[in-house]
Amino acid sequence: MEGGRRVGVAVDFSPCSRKALNWAVDNLVRDGDHLILIAIRPEGNYEEGEMQLWEVTGSPLIPIHEFSDPAIMKKYGLKPDPETLDIANTAANQKQVVVVMKIFWGDPREKICEAIDKVPLSCLVMGNRGLGKIKRAILGSVSNYVVNNGTCPVTVVKQTDYES
Repeated sequence: MEGGRRVGVAVDFSPCSRKALNWAVDNLVRDGDHLILIAIRPEGNYEEGEMQLWEVTGSPLIPIHEFSDPAIMKKYGLKPDPETLDIANTAANQKQVVVVMKIFWGDPREKICEAIDKVPLSCLVMGNRGLGKIKRAILGSVSNYVVNNGTCPVTVVKQTDYES
């Protein structure tokens, strides 16, 4: 990945991750950048040799034309929604950016921080689910963890109550 910045966006194909992706494309990404969608899958017992190999390092960088193909994404256990794919394809075409996806397996907090260093990312944009105080205390906030432990600038795009 020569030249340009590596702008990461954590995606889980939820409304809040789409909002973060939209925000990144509208406000941050510029011509010549690489837009890297970071997806985290839960750990599991994967039968396939490829999954076992990638569990530690994450998947190879998957170009947009491949992660737009449902058959290829089924192999990774992901089902990107049409809106996320549309935002990514539009960014690739209109802003002349390279769009790729990298998938990690494990705890989202740790794996997003790993992605920052392994890719490496110039900056990261992520959404938050807007957990209430009690749920956040029990479950912990992924975005809060990444803001405090990530080694690059992290922007959190908040989900407002009226958008839920």
